Amino acid sequence: MAEGNRSGPLQEIFNMARKESIPVQRVDRQRLDKFAPEAGHQGVVALVAAREYVEVMDILQAVPPGEAPLLMLLDEIHDPHNLGAILRTAGAAGVHGVIIPRRRSAPLTQAVARSSAGAIEYVPVARVANLAMTMEDLKKKGLWIAGADPGGRELYWDARLEGPLALVIGGEDKGLGRLVKEKCDILVRFPMQGRINSLNASVAAALFAYEVLRQRRGTR
Repeated sequence: MAEGNRSGPLQEIFNMARKESIPVQRVDRQRLDKFAPEAGHQGVVALVAAREYVEVMDILQAVPPGEAPLLMLLDEIHDPHNLGAILRTAGAAGVHGVIIPRRRSAPLTQAVARSSAGAIEYVPVARVANLAMTMEDLKKKGLWIAGADPGGRELYWDARLEGPLALVIGGEDKGLGRLVKEKCDILVRFPMQGRINSLNASVAAALFAYEVLRQRRGTR
């Protein structure tokens, strides 16, 4: 924590750390800049263990009894800020876990953690070798696979999304890959009114996840 003024949010962080018996060291801002050269630390930096990935089965087994599983699969999301924003949405909308491919996807990094606003600590993330094969495995476990695609037959709010479900969001540049698209049980689209024909991946994920939440609360 930076030396000097410790009022407002910094004081709250200091008090919380002391309450939880977390050691706090006061240093000058130049030293903090070395710990977090690109993070915009605002006077405080926490040193924590790297976030670990989980297995897909770990996510499914952690679903509370009586709840239908809700997963989110991301097909080659490269932008760490998009990934972080999606994790934030997942944490807010009750998504049980997020699955990303090992290759051609942003990993869990400092930038992702920052964009997630803390959700990276609560939303399990699994990394798999083959997203299409993982989708097949999820189908065998009873999950319905719904992908977001401009060519989808139904508008997303017209699809039935109440049961065990995996939502699939495509990458920023090309959307859903061919194999991933073929593995989806249903493709849905978002209505477009103007000249832009697609949404940011994190916005699409938010609309999709909250439509599931709305339907599961019985307000379809």
